[in-house]
Amino acid sequence: MGSQEVSNVDWQGKHVTVAGLGVSGIPAARVLHGLGALVTVVNDGDDERSRTQAAELEALGITVRLGDGATLPESTELIVTAPGWKPDKPLFLAAAEADVPVWGDVELAWRLRGLDGREPAPWLAVTGTNGKTTTVRMLASILEAAGLRTAAVGNIGVSLLDAVLDEKPYDVLAVELSSYQLHWAPSVRAHSAAVLNLAPDHIDWHGSMEAYVADKGRIYEGNSIACVYNVADPATEDLVREADVEEGCRAIGFTLATPGPSQLGVVDGILVDRAFVANRQKQAQELAEVGDIDPPAPHNIANALAAAALARAFGVEPTAVRDGLRAFRPDPHRIEHVADVASVTYIDDSKATNTHAAEASLAAYDPIVWIAGGLAKGATFDDLVSGAAKRLRGVVLIGADRELIREALARHAPEVPVVDLARTDTGAMSEAVREAAGLARPGDTVLLAPACASMDMFVNYNKRGEAFADAVRALAAESV
Repeated sequence: MGSQEVSNVDWQGKHVTVAGLGVSGIPAARVLHGLGALVTVVNDGDDERSRTQAAELEALGITVRLGDGATLPESTELIVTAPGWKPDKPLFLAAAEADVPVWGDVELAWRLRGLDGREPAPWLAVTGTNGKTTTVRMLASILEAAGLRTAAVGNIGVSLLDAVLDEKPYDVLAVELSSYQLHWAPSVRAHSAAVLNLAPDHIDWHGSMEAYVADKGRIYEGNSIACVYNVADPATEDLVREADVEEGCRAIGFTLATPGPSQLGVVDGILVDRAFVANRQKQAQELAEVGDIDPPAPHNIANALAAAALARAFGVEPTAVRDGLRAFRPDPHRIEHVADVASVTYIDDSKATNTHAAEASLAAYDPIVWIAGGLAKGATFDDLVSGAAKRLRGVVLIGADRELIREALARHAPEVPVVDLARTDTGAMSEAVREAAGLARPGDTVLLAPACASMDMFVNYNKRGEAFADAVRALAAESV
């Protein structure tokens, strides 16, 4: 089926297998059932939560098979998978042998656009190793400031299916796409798209860095107006060169330096546009001030430039870029200021779950007492530590794989004092904050940027950030 043949699909009686319960699988099953498909949901887990979800779907007439996500149900004509299911799962190998196509929920949403006969809303799409959610939410804020009906959807936690099937049409959608989602979405063709950055992540899922990058690059395929890339990350521009785009689609760079033609950048604290102006060689359009961005850390300025580039590609006026950035407030646990205690600033960037994100955080402050550690996910820390060594006042290490960071510190920052906390219960964060306070001097920043996943000690990075913030507030209460 081609990407424009959406409304011609006869779903009535079509045998569709949905792989995985959860935030994508349940809406997909409900939508497909509502379209008349014969839906079977398969799920690896068979716990209490899964049984409750299964009962709700079975009450609608949907078949659910718990504890067996490996076997291809008989008569399956299409699989719609949750994005996190790895491509080498037996279910997908069986599908390949049977010549059964596999779509992700994003692919399904793309195919269902315009089902009611309305003109589908264009997609402005964002991917990258880090910064996706912030950029998409900045973009949505800018589009709203321009008076457009929009929503931040996709990997941000809001179902794309809900958006494309909404009774009230959207003018445009700001879409966050993960590498998982892009892998299972071969037909998606965005109006314009951005790859913010590329660094090793999820290699265990993709199998190699090359495969990970290739899936990220799918976001540029078929773009009609602009492919937005990061001038500081040449690999993102390489993906633009390799993409098969529509005639007239332009490559648009963003940079923290003075922009060249067809770029957005920064001049004397002003975000400027030399891409969407009448004379790119001689003109620059002022968009906003660095001070309009919250917080004005370098990587967040880069996020704002990428969001502005996509908005400008959609025809948004400069004043809406400024107003949207001013109105935007970051999500919790993303370089979030918690408190100042005894002239020391405490910053929560628990969302920095890999080395690339932590590198961006560490570059934004000086001097730093760094709280780091958790599950390394196969990462190495030499480059991160060597790049940040001169900024470090001290380090407090927590989590299961803290030894890897400690070894990197011994190699590249041997003079920096290190506190190694062996305990891995959730109460370790309170001790970590106290130890960090003991290392810090007035004017320093205590920065939680773990460079690791959280699941060894916490349910997720949100809970880790909350534990940090609680510990900082307790410290502040004691100092009053």
